[in-house]
Amino acid sequence: MAADLQSKYTKLAQEYSKLRAQNQVLKKAVVDEQGSSASLKEQLKQREQSLRKVEQEMDSLSFRNQQLAKRVELLQEELAAGEQKAGDSPSQQGLQHQTVFDEDLQKKIEENERLHIQFFEADEQHRRQEAQLKERLEVLERDAGQHQAVVDGLTHKYMETIERLQNDRAKLEVKSQTLEREAKDCRLRTDECQQQLKRFQAELSQQLEESVSIIQEKVPFNDTKHSQFNTLNVPPHNRRHQLKARDVAGQALGLVQDLVPALLNLHTYSEQRAHIYPRDSALEPVSPLNQRFSQHLHENAAYVRPLEDGLLRLFESITEHTVTTLETTVKLKDFSDHFTSYTRFLQKILPYQLKSLDEECESPLCTSALTAKNRELQADMRRMTAAFEKLQTYISLLALPSTRPEALPRSSCSAVFTQLAACLHGLQDSVKDVSKHYSQKATLEQELPTVTQKLRTTNECILSSLGSLTNSTGKIATFFSNNLDFFTAPAGYRPRGGRAGIDPLQAEAMLQNKSRAAAYILALRKPQPETVPYSQALSNRRVLTSSTESREGLTQQVQQSQEKIARLEQEKEHWLLEAQLGRIRLEKESQRIAELEGQLSAALTGQPPPTAAQDAPAPPGQDGEEPPELGLKETTSAASLIGLLSTTPTSEEAGDEQSREQLIKTHYMARVADLTAQLQVADSKAVHFHAECRALAKRLALAEKSRETLTEELKAAAQNISRLQDELTTTKRSYEDQLSMMSDHLCSMNETLSRQREEIDTLKMGSKGNAKKNKSR
Repeated sequence: MAADLQSKYTKLAQEYSKLRAQNQVLKKAVVDEQGSSASLKEQLKQREQSLRKVEQEMDSLSFRNQQLAKRVELLQEELAAGEQKAGDSPSQQGLQHQTVFDEDLQKKIEENERLHIQFFEADEQHRRQEAQLKERLEVLERDAGQHQAVVDGLTHKYMETIERLQNDRAKLEVKSQTLEREAKDCRLRTDECQQQLKRFQAELSQQLEESVSIIQEKVPFNDTKHSQFNTLNVPPHNRRHQLKARDVAGQALGLVQDLVPALLNLHTYSEQRAHIYPRDSALEPVSPLNQRFSQHLHENAAYVRPLEDGLLRLFESITEHTVTTLETTVKLKDFSDHFTSYTRFLQKILPYQLKSLDEECESPLCTSALTAKNRELQADMRRMTAAFEKLQTYISLLALPSTRPEALPRSSCSAVFTQLAACLHGLQDSVKDVSKHYSQKATLEQELPTVTQKLRTTNECILSSLGSLTNSTGKIATFFSNNLDFFTAPAGYRPRGGRAGIDPLQAEAMLQNKSRAAAYILALRKPQPETVPYSQALSNRRVLTSSTESREGLTQQVQQSQEKIARLEQEKEHWLLEAQLGRIRLEKESQRIAELEGQLSAALTGQPPPTAAQDAPAPPGQDGEEPPELGLKETTSAASLIGLLSTTPTSEEAGDEQSREQLIKTHYMARVADLTAQLQVADSKAVHFHAECRALAKRLALAEKSRETLTEELKAAAQNISRLQDELTTTKRSYEDQLSMMSDHLCSMNETLSRQREEIDTLKMGSKGNAKKNKSR
């Protein structure tokens, strides 16, 4: 811990010294830039002064030019006046004066032209130099501004970096103090642990001596020294390895179950194509070659179906209570035999397949493009069959340890698994090539004029079976590559103290020993019943006897109470029926009284009495029909009130019996309906509970899947975090490189500014020399 803090301090000190040196360089660059800007301002002032001097010289020259022009005019006027005054003076004197005057005038004019030319050249040169200097000044001012902005940004950045480093230094100091305190605590703990270690070593050495003496005196032999006896010992149980083996076997079974239908469909549709193309069996006989080829293809199920059955038996042999290694998976030999038979089947049909493609090429309708595709398909078929043969070789090698453990050393198993994974990828590539070339061939065949709908449908079916075969082989190759670490890992079961593997017979004996040992441990772990004192046992017996007698009495009371409750329930039902009958009788009596009152009123008024069919409703149980006895008596003595009263008892008796039966029937039907409803409710609850259990099982499976996905996401997040940390380290290094490059750039800029300063000095010297030349002229 102290070494880490020291290294951090050294790193921070180095960074601080580096930043301080860079800051000094930047300050120096700022000072140089300020000096260069001041010198440029002074140069600008000097240029302005020289410009004013040149303007003054130009003004003086223009003034002198004007004076000369006025003098010339005056001379011309004097000459004209002298000529007028002289009049007829001698021509020689006039000519001499004229010649002198002309020469003088010519000199003045030449001098004036030369002065004008020099002035113009000086003015143009001055303007050019002024423009160049202004441009350079603008460029230098812009560069100086940019440099100043960069310097300000870097200064601000470095100040922030210095503040951050100071804060980090303070934090690290606090952390170092805490770590020092923790280091002191750790040293104290280390001393305590060393003391405990010495004490434990002394105790362990004493126990070792006791154990060695016990082993020498009590143990007759050490079975771990002999491999035959050691394999019968129960090895360390790696249940996670066993569960992983069962899971991997289940996934492999599912993938093979997807592969088998694809192979069946491919062979079946290939047989169908042999009957259709190049000769349709419905129109003309098929060639003997294709007949033989179709016969072999018709037997494909006998070779393909056992692959799934063999792997299913292998999966069923792997349980949680077995030992799964290459030596104990006996069912792998059966799967290897089935795969060998299928590989021989592919070798048997390969020549017929190649000859069938040659026959298609010899057809008059076969184009050159189709011939090329058939040749490519022949090469792909050879590659696919070779891949199956190679795969069968490695599977046979893996099945050897279950029959002959010495045939395949355990050190070579990882290499076999690795080659098997590469062979599966090669099989996937060959199947992809077959699918691609067959798709191109089917496209070319659809362009033929004689193609039939049966051929198109068969080609589509073959392409779909090839697509599913490609997907299945790809999934198998990916699955095997993902689980290659598990396959090549050391076995989860190995005897203690030995390096040899487990023989199948010895594994079975070991499992029996394991079950016996587990049963023995369970028997040892059963708690023994606690002993009870004799006096307490006697008191408990008396309490038990009294409680038994009281229990028998209570049982009798409960039985009597139950019988009484049943009897009361029956009486309750009886009285309920009686109450219903009484209610019905009351209704009938009220109806009868109403009829008698109506007959009485009719007899008093002299009108015929109403019949029973008109007024009295039919009694229950008669379906609305009139009783025959009542109708007869009403016809014989309709107006006799006594005769009507004498006929009522018979009808009441019949109606009561029928109504009682109807009520009993109604009651029991209601009870049946209630029981049916209760049964339906119970059935619905059972169905609901069953559906809920299934839903919970599905939710559990989904939760397991989500847990696996979350585990994978956690792994991906950890990888992403490590990647981001690497990127952060790379970015930090790049920033440090950029800072060093910026410091180098500032140094180069300082050199550039110094060169520009020298050029400005040279230009100043040149401008002073030009000014001196102009003055001399």
